[in-house]
Amino acid sequence: MPAYQPSILVVDDEVDACRNLQDILSDFGYRTNVASSATEAVRLVQQQPYDLVLLDLKMPDANGLTLYEQIRQCRADAVAILLTAFASPETHQQAHELGINQVLSKPVDVPRLIHEIGSALEQPLLLVVDDDDDLQHSLSDLLRSQGFRVALAHGVDDAAIHLRDREFRVVLIDLKLAQGSGYEVLELVRCHAPQSKRMVITGHRDALSEDLLNSVDGHANVCLKPFDVPLLLRRIQELAG
Repeated sequence: MPAYQPSILVVDDEVDACRNLQDILSDFGYRTNVASSATEAVRLVQQQPYDLVLLDLKMPDANGLTLYEQIRQCRADAVAILLTAFASPETHQQAHELGINQVLSKPVDVPRLIHEIGSALEQPLLLVVDDDDDLQHSLSDLLRSQGFRVALAHGVDDAAIHLRDREFRVVLIDLKLAQGSGYEVLELVRCHAPQSKRMVITGHRDALSEDLLNSVDGHANVCLKPFDVPLLLRRIQELAG
């Protein structure tokens, strides 16, 4: 299987700047697309996942901070670097609160940019499969604060799409889903993403099979709801390696 190439979306209304960054990033082995407006960026993000988004702060139809909020609604796992010639302390604070990884000045210092992209993409990528929106987003916020990238799926079909497109270090799976069964997701991961570690998260101990209860490293770990948060984080960190 060929090595996975991380994907990057460059968003800047200066077309030449976009193309220049695309050429540089392609030379470093990244799959790169460009968008010259916030509207085009949202359309591209809705069509396919990106590992990282480079955002210009000031564009005619939006600013990079507002755009990142829109992108997170479509792709919870997308991390971002903000590029701007107008970085104020307030901009840095807002970017930090939104979860943007870094704010870099224009004109772009290319070695620094490549370093920051590499650091961001070293964060382990996790998939949470659960049909409870509130739980998903709470887990996502918690795990992002611990240095993970987190994608979200509501059921078997969503999980299958994610597993087709990306390589996940750990997949967290609720057994009882509105769309299919967690056991179907476990089988999907086993067949199509055997390199991914699996963790079952459930509030229904009676739904656990004996095999699953007895399974250990390399198969599936089990963490019961409501979570013991330090234990949950410790297990995920161990699985993520």
